[in-house]
Amino acid sequence: MIESMSIGVAAREAGVGVETIRFYQRRGLIDEPAKPFRGVRRYPPDVVNRIRFIKRAQVLGFSLDEIVVLQRLELAGACAETRDLAIAKLEIIESKISDLSRLRDSLASLVSRCDQEGSDAGCPIIESLAKDEQTQVPERATDPPSRRRRPTRGR
Repeated sequence: MIESMSIGVAAREAGVGVETIRFYQRRGLIDEPAKPFRGVRRYPPDVVNRIRFIKRAQVLGFSLDEIVVLQRLELAGACAETRDLAIAKLEIIESKISDLSRLRDSLASLVSRCDQEGSDAGCPIIESLAKDEQTQVPERATDPPSRRRRPTRGR
């Protein structure tokens, strides 16, 4: 069993780059070991598991800020709160899937119009995008409230 390892060995074992480890340290996701006088920082073997935890959480769609929360919940043994966070993430993913489905349907409709109209007519896709009228763009449920479109009053 390895007692400790250099940052390069830890990175290789975890399947990430050295700069990723340094970035995670700056974000507070992993601790930076003390540097001995005239020495090299040595990382404990569990840092590899911590990095793999972070990467798996990212694959599931958790942001680094959310992963910090997950780590705190892990230390606290707070399974119910962890579940709540996962449910909230699942709801966001479901909303994104719904948004993407609507986008797919809209684009498919435009492509279908291209296939149905003759080549003498203008491009239906360009015409649709260039319309001067105010088209109602549905707000994306995944946008934070500060980025969502606010309804405008009639002029």
